[in-house]
Amino acid sequence: MISFSFTKPGYLVLLVIIPLIILIHFLTLKRKRTSALKFANFDAIAKIRGIDLISKNISILVLTAIISLLLVLSLSGFVLHRQMEASSFSFVIAVDSSSSMEAKDISPTRLDAAKETSSLFADKVNPGSKVGIVSFSGNAVIETDLTDDIILIKQSIEKIRLSSVGGTDLSEAIITSANLLEGEDAKAVILISDGRINVGTVDEVILSANKKDIVVHTIGIGTVEGGQTQFAMSKLDEDSLTAVAYNTGGKYFQAQNKAQLDDSFNSILDFKIKKVSTDMTHSLLLIVLILLVLEYVLINTRYKVFP
Repeated sequence: MISFSFTKPGYLVLLVIIPLIILIHFLTLKRKRTSALKFANFDAIAKIRGIDLISKNISILVLTAIISLLLVLSLSGFVLHRQMEASSFSFVIAVDSSSSMEAKDISPTRLDAAKETSSLFADKVNPGSKVGIVSFSGNAVIETDLTDDIILIKQSIEKIRLSSVGGTDLSEAIITSANLLEGEDAKAVILISDGRINVGTVDEVILSANKKDIVVHTIGIGTVEGGQTQFAMSKLDEDSLTAVAYNTGGKYFQAQNKAQLDDSFNSILDFKIKKVSTDMTHSLLLIVLILLVLEYVLINTRYKVFP
């Protein structure tokens, strides 16, 4: 799948230049045609610039419009996004440690079940693949940097505790994970949460991931009925987690028990699609330069009009 985005979308307003160029072109053409009709010599009329619409004016007009379009796209920071097959990934496992994860609808608690299956996942990754661990609530904490040391990964997972910081900030979790994955070829975040976002927005999460070419797989942990915490009943918010996964090229998994949690991690290991982004700014400018030279040559040779 191919898509695109802009790093400086404000410059897209300059696209209004293109219809203005077209309008000015035909107004000028109309004026020249009116002037030409004053001549009795129709051979002279044929030589008036603007009469031969198809072979001269329209061709140059189209070329000018294309050059203008490419210049505006370049100024707007046109970025091309593609999906390609990856042989292996570097992972960050981001575990929700907010107070809602103390719910016991998954035994012994949501947090303990997430930690146990995350630890099992570390044993299954390809040899040499790197894994980082992040815990998050109202903020995000790096439990360990990317490493292929399985023992260190498991120790870091085991150390995760319920956070005293209120809230669930998925955006901060993704930004922190992205920093850990900087420079890696194929990057994926496995985000385990009940999805009860109360800090930031889903759009911020998606934007943060896509800027860094990160695939986000989300695992919604919790039952449909929900689980009791010391504050209130906590239910799974699937909508937020589904939106994050879908819009970053990942997959959403619902886990209502440990078996489903384990199946989710196994499915992620089979996922082989990575995201690649290419900044097209310099390529577009090169094409513009070539087209400008072509336009200059055409105006002074084939489409040159002699008085």
